[in-house]
This record gives sequence, C-alpha cells and structure tokens, in this order.
Amino acid sequence: MINQIARRLRMATSPRTVSLMERAPQFIIYALHGPYCLYLALRYRGLTLPTVANPGLEGSGLTNESKTELFDLMGPVGREHLAPYVTVTAGPGVMDQARRAMAETGLKFPVVAKPDIGRRGFGVKLVRDEDALAQHLGRFGAGVRMMIQRYAEGPGEVAVFYLRMPSEPRGRILALTIKHFPEVTGDGIATLRELIQREPRAHVFAKIYFKRNQRHLERVLAAGERFCLVTVGNHVRGAAFEDGSQHITPAMNEIFDTIVREVPGFYIGRFDVRYTTLDALKRGEGFTIVEYNGAGGEPTHIWDPRTSIAKTYAGLLEHWKYLYMVGAENRAHGARPMRLRMLLRRFFDELKLLRKYPDEE
Repeated sequence: MINQIARRLRMATSPRTVSLMERAPQFIIYALHGPYCLYLALRYRGLTLPTVANPGLEGSGLTNESKTELFDLMGPVGREHLAPYVTVTAGPGVMDQARRAMAETGLKFPVVAKPDIGRRGFGVKLVRDEDALAQHLGRFGAGVRMMIQRYAEGPGEVAVFYLRMPSEPRGRILALTIKHFPEVTGDGIATLRELIQREPRAHVFAKIYFKRNQRHLERVLAAGERFCLVTVGNHVRGAAFEDGSQHITPAMNEIFDTIVREVPGFYIGRFDVRYTTLDALKRGEGFTIVEYNGAGGEPTHIWDPRTSIAKTYAGLLEHWKYLYMVGAENRAHGARPMRLRMLLRRFFDELKLLRKYPDEE
C-alpha cells in the first residue's frame, strides 16, 4: 500500500506528466499577485492602469469581456482567419434562432457552443448535432448571449501571446503554447475508467475526465481505439500545455502583428488558434482564430509541466508588469483608467455569470 502511494506521488509530480502548479489551488497560484500589483501601482502611479493597456476595449479586456465585441473589432486580415460564428440568446425559442442563424450563414455541424462572456472553459462544448446543441443551450438561463462557432478541426491548437508597446511601430509574439488534448488507447479489455486510471498524466486529472466523460466510463474500448478525453484547450479542463516558443518565426510574427494592428487600441493579449500543420503556422499560413482575449488573457506556456515553480510565478507576474507598462504609456497619451469601483463591479458581474454556467464540456 505504501509503495503504491509513493508511486502515485512520483507520477503526480513527475516533470513529464504534470507539475505541482498545474494542480495547485487558485489562491496559491495567484498568491503573489496582490503584493506585486500594489508595487507596480506605486511604481507607475496608478492602481487601475491595466484597464487602459488596451484602450480600444472596455476595461482593456481584463474581465466581463464579450467575444463577439472583440470579433467585431477585427479588420479584413483577421476576419480571413476567423472561424465563422453566429450568436443567439438563451431562453424560449433559442433553437429557432440557432437554426435560422446557422442556415443564413451556412454554418454546419460540428460546432462549438459557448457563452459570449466567459473564461476558463466554463460552458464550452463541442456539439455534433442539433439534439446535442438544443440540450446544451437549454442549460443556460434566459438572456445569456451564446456563440455558436464552426469547429476548426485543427488538428493542432496553439495559444499566441502578443505584445506591442504603444511607442513601438510593431509588436511581437512573446510566447507560443502548443496545446495537447490527452487521449487513451483501448486494449479490448479495460473500460475507459480503467484506462484513465492507468495513464500517468490522466490519472492525476481523473476527477475532471470522469466528469466530462461520465456517459462512457464503463465502455470497453476496442483494441487500438483512441478516445480523446477533452476537447477544450484549457489546462484547468485537463488539456496539456507545451512551451513552443522556439517555433516562433518572423513570418508568424508578421501575420499576427498585422492582425493585431487592425484592431483599434489593442496592444496586449492572447489568441487561441487552430492550425493544420506546425510548419504551415510557422509560415504564417493554415490557421484559424477561434478566440482572442485582451488584458485578461495571460500567457499559457508557463503551464508546461517542465516549467519550474519559480518560472511559473515569474511568467504570471511578468504579464502584469507588461499591463502596467503599456497602461502607463497609454495614459500618457490621454487614456483614462477605469475607476476601481467600476472594475470591481465588472469582475463580480462576471463571477455571477460563471456560477450560472454548466461546468462540463
């Protein structure tokens, strides 16, 4: 028994499977944010400077951020790479709205249905038919704005973290995260539940995978059959992240800088992108933008299991340093930071929404 516990602990903390920070509670992950932001506020003389890091977005995109409003700001190059979408309002008649909107735009299944305001994968679901879409939309309260977006098959997904200082003519990609969607392979004997418990990384996230695949847990997978455990590219949903910053190229920088500079008042944020091949992405081709975030879109390469605790904290705090630096420059050019009371109100409004969303894929 002791040997089994020791083995599980070794597996759970192995740099090849999952890092301690990936599984740490939120209050530990963000423990240093308060003191560090207070230091930055004193240094740059403004507590809410991050709210003007992206003056073209309300509140800079820190919180309560609308996906459709961000998409509406994109220019012609950005729209060429954007996955098509429609929006509907949850409540009575939502499926009538969805059918009409999808027919008008030629949007076909599979699609991803997700709330217009949200984060960390809450309420996001890949749906493959009308019945599944109706069931998912029915889980949301009346009045919640929902996005139905074409599922970009990929097969790969990356997160692109971008920065441009207002005083600079061009920006750059600071980090690139390659997202992996864990899967297990059947042997014709074991159930999905057993396969998850056997796999070194999957067993650490077993509670998440059990919840997301509860209808299939007792199913025996055929020999060689592969089963994807998660389709949402978020590490708190069980996706695995790899630091792929070595793959950043001048061509990739060029295309994303062009896309960002088309968005008025946008200087720092993260793009979630599906790509056909990594080589094509490195050439600045063959990719589809499924989402992008403003100041609230932290860099995700730090969740690579090989990243040390110290470097993870450093990456999280560096993000806030950039927000204050960019905000200070924009303030010098006339941007007015949001009042703290308004920022807190937006934050708590978003929390209320998230609590109402279904926490399942």
